[in-house]
Amino acid sequence: MAKTIAAMIVDSLIKAGVRRVHGIVGDSLNGITDEIRKSGKIEWIHYRHEEAAAFAAGAEAQLTGQLAVCAGSCGPGHLHLINGLYDCNRSGAPVLAIAAHVPSSEIGTSYFQETHPELIFQECSKYCETIASGRQMPRVLQIAMQHAISLKGVAVIALSGDVALEEVPDDALIHDLFSPEPVVRPSNTELQQLADLLNGTEKVTLLCGAGCAGAHDELLALGERRQAPMVYALRGKEYVEYDNPYAVGLTGLIGLPSGHHAIEAADVLLMLGTDFPYPDWYPANAKIIQIDLRPERLGRRSHLELGLVGAVQPTLEALLPLLKPNENGDHLKRFQQFYADTREALDKKAVEKRNGDLIHPQLLMAAVSELANEDAIFTCDVGTPTIWAARYLRMTRERRLIGSFSHGSMACAMPQAIGLQLVDQSRQVIALSGDGGITMLLGDLITISQYNLPVKIVIFNNQSLAFVDIEMKAAGISPFGVDLKNVNYAQIAEAMGIRGFRAQKPDDVHSVIREALAHPGPALIDVMVNPTELSMPPEINLKQAWGFSLYMAKEVLRGNGEEVLQTITSNFLKR
Repeated sequence: MAKTIAAMIVDSLIKAGVRRVHGIVGDSLNGITDEIRKSGKIEWIHYRHEEAAAFAAGAEAQLTGQLAVCAGSCGPGHLHLINGLYDCNRSGAPVLAIAAHVPSSEIGTSYFQETHPELIFQECSKYCETIASGRQMPRVLQIAMQHAISLKGVAVIALSGDVALEEVPDDALIHDLFSPEPVVRPSNTELQQLADLLNGTEKVTLLCGAGCAGAHDELLALGERRQAPMVYALRGKEYVEYDNPYAVGLTGLIGLPSGHHAIEAADVLLMLGTDFPYPDWYPANAKIIQIDLRPERLGRRSHLELGLVGAVQPTLEALLPLLKPNENGDHLKRFQQFYADTREALDKKAVEKRNGDLIHPQLLMAAVSELANEDAIFTCDVGTPTIWAARYLRMTRERRLIGSFSHGSMACAMPQAIGLQLVDQSRQVIALSGDGGITMLLGDLITISQYNLPVKIVIFNNQSLAFVDIEMKAAGISPFGVDLKNVNYAQIAEAMGIRGFRAQKPDDVHSVIREALAHPGPALIDVMVNPTELSMPPEINLKQAWGFSLYMAKEVLRGNGEEVLQTITSNFLKR
């Protein structure tokens, strides 16, 4: 019996193991949503904004490694998916997006809500095609799903509502979705070149990224063999930091001095599975070697001594027998001590922040890390929640940390937490949200309430777009347009059917977080954190120092200087 395109899409998704579709219904999607309803095997998750649906699908895909799906109706509906899909594509999340289109007879006529999805989604996808006829099925769908899984990114299929109801003349090409896992490593000749470079120096530092997933044992063996400190990019934190005596912290603007200087002091920097995007944070004098699974990434940030293609785990497994033990461990010991001192100072600061009238974000993040489950999954908004998570969130083998770390979008934490919690409602999921981020997609708190998802949301309520504020000050500009009205998010949560908590004093923090995490359903914790807290980078350049000085001078002239000067100087000197 012939099937419609809509029915074949749903059948193929079921066959591919898809459990749910994230989106908002609309008449152009009716054929597909009705088939989902009739199937009883795929859940439709109803959001208040399609951007949240795309973020949620991406988080689901990152957690499971399997295909996730989101959908938007024609025109404005699928346009709302774009920001979330950009994040999915840049994060390597295998996501299929279904973009419904205007009636096929009206395409090209400037019809109501008409867009051109095949053009719009090109830049945020690995594959984007329009299905205009049943004769293209099931091939286009199969190709789209295979692109998403194999290239680890977004695939988009666009189709009109009337086309979705066409019958497919032949289903002979339906087959399983392939999830190949080839072993990719450099050639033996290239491995020997690499070994010669590493064996030829006593001062090797590793810079580890998300590509180090699954290579923890090999990383430790490499660190021990060459006595190499390990610095990590933010996306590498969850895979590298835990149970690792060679870990010396992050680098970059939100990193630690120990991580930054371990890179600067190296004779050879070995980059493993990272496309660290900030050229200013690369070493000035070290030879740089980069190993990445994607060859197009080699050498696009800095001059390379050697660039090799390979996955980290099989590459290190083949490399280790070629490496000689490094008898001089001074380079490693120096930065292990540097990191221990840095860590001690950070932890001490978090404890000290319990005194006084203001809740400092260090105290808040340290408390969340301490009280969360050992297998908790964290999401965090860009800006200051990411800074404090990077510095104070302790990773374990089981914990995960997901955010918009490549695309850098606001408002990602809460919808990503929805996608993660839908995968496993027994696992603790904690969203670390800024007050700017949470308000951008505030409506999808109702999604959490509607599905009674036990997500825990911690809001860093500093009444400001705080990271933008810092960037302005560093540029010598008085902050402008960054203030946010102080509202009670706990009351908003209660109005939406979510248990609300509020912490306004340091003594509240531990007890409120403990109570909220113990609550069996969804909970939101509104924490009034110090709005003037500065988060300094591991190294201040002359331009940034001058910018802060200029900012302070302007505030003095405006009559605002005494309090600002005291706050900034105190924080600057403490760091």
